[in-house]
Amino acid sequence: MRIDAHQHFWNYDAAEYGWIAENGLDALARTFGPDDLRPLLDAKDLDGCIAVQARQTLEESRWLLDLAHGNPWILGVVGWADLAAPDLAADLDALVEYSRQRSDRLVGLRHVVQDEAAGFLDQEAFREGVREVGRRDLTYDVLVFARQMPEAVRFCAALPGQRLVLDHIGKPEIAKGERGGWLGPLRELGRMDHVTVKLSGLVTEADHAAWTDADLRPFLDATLEAFGPSRLMAGSDWPVCTLAAPHAETFRLLEDWAAPFSDSERASLFGGCAEAAYSLPRAAGSR
Repeated sequence: MRIDAHQHFWNYDAAEYGWIAENGLDALARTFGPDDLRPLLDAKDLDGCIAVQARQTLEESRWLLDLAHGNPWILGVVGWADLAAPDLAADLDALVEYSRQRSDRLVGLRHVVQDEAAGFLDQEAFREGVREVGRRDLTYDVLVFARQMPEAVRFCAALPGQRLVLDHIGKPEIAKGERGGWLGPLRELGRMDHVTVKLSGLVTEADHAAWTDADLRPFLDATLEAFGPSRLMAGSDWPVCTLAAPHAETFRLLEDWAAPFSDSERASLFGGCAEAAYSLPRAAGSR
């Protein structure tokens, strides 16, 4: 199965998606839904996708599960819950039950840590919340900027039994060609077998108007060296990627880069790793 392991949907509302206007991302200020994505997946011979939260509300999580129920090629949902809330266990149980009633597509949770103050991932209350996620056999996506990577290392090391996915290879400063503060922590994460990584979001960290494959390859090569081919998964980060490249181009980039891989390594990159990291058999389905 070929999978886009990271993309988003939203019904645009300026108040609900304030980060779009705040960052001047006018091209994203519209609704993006399943009918927009399906032709793009077909064009790249992709069987399905993982839909990842873009708002930090339980309503968002339920809405994504409803979309997955109506579109079986949405193979999994990475939703959101307040993982430091005192009533987290009840919230998670309710969300898991809602998922069971709606095709059982909840595969993980995510918090937008990149917007949080330094030390957020060091909080024991939040770490315990992620342990609650693991007790329900769900994965946790780690979303950080490169400057937060040392914090992510400590966080992942403290949760050895939890399936963890590093989003967007840790958001290095590709536009500046800067690898110094990112590469060391990336290698530390690569030594942790319970952590996998998404090759996604690279074009939006590069120069939107002038990036080339040559700009991105050192970062892809470093991630491959750190994690090996079996713990990499391909994702578009659509529609955010459209700020710098169309959906097809994000996959063309990875396909060209991975051309020297073996057949089994490419199968892992373009689907197998995501199936394992998100335990996708529970959400089996395709076009």
